[in-house]
Amino acid sequence: MRYILFVEGETEFKVLPNFFKRWLDREVGAPVDVYPVKFKGWAEMLKDAPKKARLHLSSAKQKKNPAVVIGLTDIHGPVFPKPGMDLEDKKVWLKKKFEDAVGLPEYHHYHAVHELEAWLLSDPSIFPRSIQDAFGKNIGEPEKVNTNHPPKAYLRDLYTRKMGSTYKEVVHGTDLFAKLDPLIAYRKCPSLKTLLDELLSFAKAV
Repeated sequence: MRYILFVEGETEFKVLPNFFKRWLDREVGAPVDVYPVKFKGWAEMLKDAPKKARLHLSSAKQKKNPAVVIGLTDIHGPVFPKPGMDLEDKKVWLKKKFEDAVGLPEYHHYHAVHELEAWLLSDPSIFPRSIQDAFGKNIGEPEKVNTNHPPKAYLRDLYTRKMGSTYKEVVHGTDLFAKLDPLIAYRKCPSLKTLLDELLSFAKAV
């Protein structure tokens, strides 16, 4: 099974194939292939995903590899059509926007709520001790670290105050995701759980 993973940045490109594969290999009971395709932000993904999805699916079909295309964007970042939309409305709108644009049954769009870094917050033990000690009460529910102070900004503030240097998204993110057990994030992040459960269902359907 090949998962063609459309991502919107360098951190996702570096960390998510291994992160998803560790969970999927364990659940499927056999190795799966997670192939990342990097875009420069959500707007470029929206513009170029239709062409690139067809290109990668055609290649997989020629090789007789079953494949799906998975798009992933942060909820924090895209421009939504109405101010004040609640989380569920944002998720529905963004999923429909991308899936309608691509127009293929093999394309499925998902979200990190509210940013990818929320998944890291599911396991404080992967962080330096001074950061662990500073985590607030919402860390028990990482997806509630929201757009008022999203996860990346939250980590930057903590690293500046407690470590004397800023949180570096690619450098620190790569190290932290290597330490993060996907099962811990799965249990604490409902939107991630939905994503992983559906990825697993695609493999089981082959």
